[in-house]
Amino acid sequence: MKVDGELHFGMVKVDERVKQLEGEGYNGAQSIETGHDPFLPLVLAAEHSKDIELITAIAVAFARNPMNMAMIGNDLNGYSNGRLIMGIGSQVRAHITKRFSMPWSHPAARMREYIMAMRAIWANWYDGVPLNFRGEFYQHTLITPVFTPTPSKFGPPRVFLSAVGPMMTEVAADVADGIMVHPMTSVQYLKRNILPIVDAGLKKRGLARDKFQLSYPVFVVSGNNEKEFEENKKAIKQRIAFYGSTPPYRVVLESHGWNSLQPQLNLMSKAGKWVEMGDMIDDDMLDAFAVVGEPKDIVPIIKQRYTGLVDRITISFNYASHEQRPKLIKELAS
Repeated sequence: MKVDGELHFGMVKVDERVKQLEGEGYNGAQSIETGHDPFLPLVLAAEHSKDIELITAIAVAFARNPMNMAMIGNDLNGYSNGRLIMGIGSQVRAHITKRFSMPWSHPAARMREYIMAMRAIWANWYDGVPLNFRGEFYQHTLITPVFTPTPSKFGPPRVFLSAVGPMMTEVAADVADGIMVHPMTSVQYLKRNILPIVDAGLKKRGLARDKFQLSYPVFVVSGNNEKEFEENKKAIKQRIAFYGSTPPYRVVLESHGWNSLQPQLNLMSKAGKWVEMGDMIDDDMLDAFAVVGEPKDIVPIIKQRYTGLVDRITISFNYASHEQRPKLIKELAS
């Protein structure tokens, strides 16, 4: 199992942070698109590291077109000597249309075509295949020598797709190199709703399971004393409630029989009751979506739950000192 950590948001001290992550033994460093561009920090991270994989987790695909993304991914993969994992996701309709002013329709079908379009562009650059991609949502039919990048010996990046529901999960299994499982994913949902679709897609492609990676960012509730534990528990419950308030995660809650929870949380979010929403998450729900325990028990619980199910774990080990983390990462990866 590979173990990934997170870069700080934005460009602040990226060089120091990636050296820290690499020194502690992390396999990957993740950059997320929230209030900052997800790719720019990875340029600095590539410059100041040697072996650690560089991951966008995630970059919003529909905020950019496939040619933009193909160019950025290709450049960064070459600059990092093949260490880029381009994690992408769809985001939700409101953000795509109102924040990015970009089109939205049929997200799973659009995403399938998006990844196929990038692969067609890369096939042109690396294999000389004529660029003649004509889809329902994207058309790429023009490329000239002056706009064709010099091929890198490392080739295009790997593409991981963020997915929650069955349709996007099927897209990931059919056309991506890996899937980024959402943190609000229980073991039950992973086994019943994600892995069967992944296995079917890989079988259809003739792709071995070890050629496809499942990446999972785990919620952890722990602390070195009762105060730390309770503060962490409260924060994670609020995170779960926030995700649960949005329609895409209704299917996860309903898989556990918590059918009425999402509408309740949604109403509370619209009323601005963000703190109170966390109180709606009881301990059974917390245990379903988070690893809960004393610091000494966290790694054993993760290994017991997820070994053989996922290939990468994202974890911060905030409850442990920097001196303790290399041992914990090594133990988790073994």
